[in-house]
Amino acid sequence: MSLDPTRRTFIQGTAAAVAVTLVATKALAVEDDVLRVGLIGCGGRGTGAAKQALMADPKTKLVAMGDAFPDRIDSSLKSLQKETEIASRIDVPADRCYTGFDAYKKVMEQTDVVLLTTPPQFRPLHLRAAIEAGKHVFAEKPVAVDAPGVRSVLESCKLAEEKKLAVVSGLCMRYDANCRDTVAQIRSGTIGRIISMQANDYRGSIWVKPREPGQSDMEYQMRNWYYFTWLSGDFNVEQHVHMLDLCIWANGDKYPVKAVATGGRSQRTGPEFGNIYDHFAVTYMFENGVPFNATCRQQTGCKNDISAIIYGTEGRAEFTTRGSQIVKNNGEILVDKTQHKDHYQIEHDEFFASIRAKKPINNGVYMSHSTLLAILGRMAAYSGQEVTWEQALNNKQDLTPPQFDWKTPLAEAPLAIPGKTKV
Repeated sequence: MSLDPTRRTFIQGTAAAVAVTLVATKALAVEDDVLRVGLIGCGGRGTGAAKQALMADPKTKLVAMGDAFPDRIDSSLKSLQKETEIASRIDVPADRCYTGFDAYKKVMEQTDVVLLTTPPQFRPLHLRAAIEAGKHVFAEKPVAVDAPGVRSVLESCKLAEEKKLAVVSGLCMRYDANCRDTVAQIRSGTIGRIISMQANDYRGSIWVKPREPGQSDMEYQMRNWYYFTWLSGDFNVEQHVHMLDLCIWANGDKYPVKAVATGGRSQRTGPEFGNIYDHFAVTYMFENGVPFNATCRQQTGCKNDISAIIYGTEGRAEFTTRGSQIVKNNGEILVDKTQHKDHYQIEHDEFFASIRAKKPINNGVYMSHSTLLAILGRMAAYSGQEVTWEQALNNKQDLTPPQFDWKTPLAEAPLAIPGKTKV
């Protein structure tokens, strides 16, 4: 297989591929107005996104799939073919199933729309290639694992705007109708002036995939991508970004200026858990002095709670997995009782509708800045220092490994130790 060297250098080799892709896209786009969809990253979320993309528009067809591992494509394809509503529009023969680190390029040559659902490390690389090739993009959250990646995504999304390409984010709370109603009330002043915010993400542990005999460092880490900061960004970036973004959205898309934090690992301590933490507690501070406390943990046997509370001078807004509501200081409770469609489906419905209307959605700024917000919290926790927004945005630490291949030894980064690990 042909392997890309790194995120840093891929741009140099893409000019010819982009030219080929643009020709292929023109040829593919003319048949009956069908939008040809490609899935890049065939795990559970990618499989779900592919179904939602096909459900969003009757003139869509899944025509290509790519993943680092062939077994992931096989399981995803079999799962999708069982979905009776979309099975007739799945047209992915073996010669359009691509594996390896360069699979994304081959998928893009066949498609008009790409779904980027690989581990977050690869999002900046794949997004840049997709936009340069003229593709509309659905990009799962988070969109990077480090500041250079965030800056790259911001640049790519600016280019997408210039090229009139849609970029829709997997930060799906912004597409939830109930949340939209509650956020609109917050912004209209229903709870008064915001005085503090709290975001929690407490849940149990998730899967671990034991190392197989003969497995290389790269394959082992890629199979267990969640547990390596270079691949996932740590779990506060990979998961907690949802609730962080929700609070920022409610706050008028105003971001904090600094953060202090603590974190570590007290339950997931074995080597099978890579180099990520199992708990974080971050205090962000806005320029006006309003605090934003964000805590998360992944530990078994503990109380689970995924929620956010926005406190105002005249009441509070509560967001939970059951829905959202506003509680006024006088005890009045305001709830949107309308039955709404699943927000994962809504984001794809609006994504494809914007393509058809030639009014492409571009979520680039908030998906980048909310990813950086989570990275800022991780940096503060890892280092034990106060870290400013500007420090985080301009940080030069690139977590990308020296090269992508299956044989070269890949040492695990050491566990961050607050007070010793540098910002």
